[in-house]
Amino acid sequence: MQSMRAPELCVYLENSEPLLVDVREPWEFNICHLPGSVNIPMGQVANQLETIREARECVMICHHGVRSRQVIEYLLQQEIKSMINLEGGVDAWAREVDKNMPLY
Repeated sequence: MQSMRAPELCVYLENSEPLLVDVREPWEFNICHLPGSVNIPMGQVANQLETIREARECVMICHHGVRSRQVIEYLLQQEIKSMINLEGGVDAWAREVDKNMPLY
């Protein structure tokens, strides 16, 4: 499993187009999210394996990086590779990259 801090991911996204999967609950996603990300709550990931499997590469996102890491561990057990965890989650993104993004 690969991990990236928010500034590193920001630079990476300039030249790559991974699927951005936000595993938070819809109410959290509605507060703030990375542009272009899709909301697949943690509890629904098992039902969306094909969507995730079809992506060449995925960045998993949550509030602080814990839930997304757990989802990646599950996906690795399902033999889905090419996963990147956003360390610090959207909270780090809001603090380090997009200072206009709401915090909660």
